[in-house]
Amino acid sequence: MPLPELLPIPPFTHPVQGEVIVPGSKSLTNRALLLAALSDAPVTLTGALFSDDTRLMADALRALGCNVMADEAGFSLRVADQEKAFKASAPVELFVGLAGTAARFLTALCAAAPGGVYRIDGVPQMRKRPMLGLISTLRALGADIRCTGEEGFFPLEIHARGLNGGPTSIDASESSQLLSALLMVAPLARTPVEIALTTEVRRPFVEMTARLMTAFGLPLGEQKSEDTFTVPTGRYRSPGVYAIEPDATAASYFLALPLVTGGALHLPHLRGPGVGLQGDTRFAVVLSRVGMTVRTGSRGLDVSFAQTTMQRGVDQNFSEFSDTFLTLAALSPLLAGPTRITGIAHTRKQETDRVAGMARELKKLGQQVTETEDSLEIHPRFLRGGETIETYGDHRFAMSFAILGCLDFHGDGRPWLTIRDPACCAKTFPHFFELLEILRQKSLDL
Repeated sequence: MPLPELLPIPPFTHPVQGEVIVPGSKSLTNRALLLAALSDAPVTLTGALFSDDTRLMADALRALGCNVMADEAGFSLRVADQEKAFKASAPVELFVGLAGTAARFLTALCAAAPGGVYRIDGVPQMRKRPMLGLISTLRALGADIRCTGEEGFFPLEIHARGLNGGPTSIDASESSQLLSALLMVAPLARTPVEIALTTEVRRPFVEMTARLMTAFGLPLGEQKSEDTFTVPTGRYRSPGVYAIEPDATAASYFLALPLVTGGALHLPHLRGPGVGLQGDTRFAVVLSRVGMTVRTGSRGLDVSFAQTTMQRGVDQNFSEFSDTFLTLAALSPLLAGPTRITGIAHTRKQETDRVAGMARELKKLGQQVTETEDSLEIHPRFLRGGETIETYGDHRFAMSFAILGCLDFHGDGRPWLTIRDPACCAKTFPHFFELLEILRQKSLDL
């Protein structure tokens, strides 16, 4: 549905009930698209996410020569004609918008291509996002990558000639996507690649990448140490059909909704912490510490909250599932006692400076916030209504604060919180506000 520039959030006046089906994982969809493009036969992805980020990835693969067929109504993507990729005689222009996964994955893919010239760029904010760790390592493996603006950032021009292989190292401290991108294209190198980490990296998304590579027939070699990855050469094998899990980060908003409204929700097919491929499922554990009831079953996750229960502030390191920290931070004004969030310094270089932005918006709502480079400490104070939340073009600000806006602040259903630029959610969750309104309407009918 079309969204206005300013969207007042209608509060829930009754506890939420029922179920909500969240879209497929962006992280898995874009990784699977890349591996499908490198596979030996057609691949169909079921349960795929259709959003700005995944459309940019699919469009780029089409520009590179693959046939990517989309069935949005059926949440399905089919990648075929892989043998036609990288055959263009003229330079290929690729646009990645603000999609970090597409940006890093396509840079590595084009650098590993046997030939061709590829020009990659994004929106102005994408030109500020970290790329140097990946660029430096690809160059060390023989890639010709030219930064046509500022060194270490987009835009890039790649004159492909394949990768040499052998031992190399990477600094992926600013984004685990840099390492994931390298791992996925390393099998294309002329000889096996041995990658040593020079700094610590957030592991869950790297583990996701490794498990996905195994599903496409190319597992990593035996690790000599925790900080070394060995990648054999080879061709990915099509699994035929690959099912994408529901997005655990997108699910975090609805998992937290009963904390605001009371009631219960069922999220079908969502796997619990440690079961699926996504580390962000660990956010459910944080919610249980806050005071929610979380149950994992074969059919998905069930969450509930009785409004007679104490909502507790928590001290949590989010370094390994940082996309969900905004959900907890936005709801911290409702918790008893301070909430301390650490391990988030790297999020200052994502779609926006998420640490500073969150501190700014919470203070606007009357909260006491202490900000450091790597943390936020929020002491709840009486909420200030009538405010407009700036989203900074960042979908996670819009969705996190929308859940807070579901609180019946006035006690009579009047909106008290407005979201600016709610359409930014199209990046990963285009129908978020539609699903939220469906749940609110259902709550009125019960």
